[in-house]
Amino acid sequence: MPGMIDYKCPCCGGKVEFDSGTQQMKCPYCDTVFDIDALKSKDEALAAAEPDALDWQTPEEQWSGADAAEMGLYICKSCGGEIVADDNTAATHCPYCGNPVILSGRLSGGLKPEYVIPFQITKQQAKDALKKFMSRKKLLPKLFSEDSHLEEIKGMYVPFWLFDAETDVQIHYKATRSRSWRSGDYRYTETQVFDVFRAGNVGFTGVPADGSSKMPDDMMESIEPFDFSLAKPFQTAYLSGYLADKYDVDAEHCVERANERIKTSAAEALRETVTGYASVTPEHVGVQVSQGKVRYALYPVWLLTTSYQGQQYHFAMNGQSGKFVGNMPMDKGAYWKWRLIYSGLIGAAAWVVLYFLSYIF
Repeated sequence: MPGMIDYKCPCCGGKVEFDSGTQQMKCPYCDTVFDIDALKSKDEALAAAEPDALDWQTPEEQWSGADAAEMGLYICKSCGGEIVADDNTAATHCPYCGNPVILSGRLSGGLKPEYVIPFQITKQQAKDALKKFMSRKKLLPKLFSEDSHLEEIKGMYVPFWLFDAETDVQIHYKATRSRSWRSGDYRYTETQVFDVFRAGNVGFTGVPADGSSKMPDDMMESIEPFDFSLAKPFQTAYLSGYLADKYDVDAEHCVERANERIKTSAAEALRETVTGYASVTPEHVGVQVSQGKVRYALYPVWLLTTSYQGQQYHFAMNGQSGKFVGNMPMDKGAYWKWRLIYSGLIGAAAWVVLYFLSYIF
């Protein structure tokens, strides 16, 4: 059966018809008019638009028999104590003497990172930063800062996959401009609708996606960015005194997250070039990735846990920049107090404006 083509009005969704009087396409519901050639070129462009091509070549994993074991038993060379580590642990401490231990077999072959960003923030600085972070939260219960107890603080090298790529981006937008005027007792508004097209090349280097299932993705993304210019070629010495995990989420499973971040960032870059319109709405976004490359690195993260009234609260800190995120309780009384004060100020300001307008008019 032959297909049917309907031209829909982008303003109201009504069916657009050809108007013989103006020799243009016109919507009978909102009186919007369209140039025929513009609609034709738009159809051709959308028909030729390429779908997303977001494929990557990821490094092959190399596993040994020891790496495949779920748990490992190690002997501390300092005190002879037994150290039990899961199959993802790459660096830890002896639970008896505190001796730092690096499980080099977990970081060899295809599991070996290419780069590491060393910690720039000390443990004491992380503790001080937590106090400062809490002091800035106006809705935090007053006793939280005094009665909460720092139960755990650990510096961990978190595995990250870094995605490099060149992208070709094509975006079709629906843009509008409006003008209004009054004639007699009526006010008229004219809205012009434009088909806007943008295309460009955007390069990406080091788009991060954490490769650890233990780390919440939203928390890891919240402490970005990391300055990769300070990264070093990987050496196990950087891990000494810290914890480290090898990845348990491979690059292929992180591709979807990386693609979404790349696509969003590329679209934002092109959107900034569309100016002079009252509204701009993307209708089609096409992103093609080329020269995709994936690298493996370890990034420094401080993880802090506090307890308060039987509950635990977790914080993460960028071990390079000191950026802090975390969850904390809220003082509901303080929340409603601030909300009432804010509402009162807005109401008072509105009354003052109305008071002066009554004199002007």
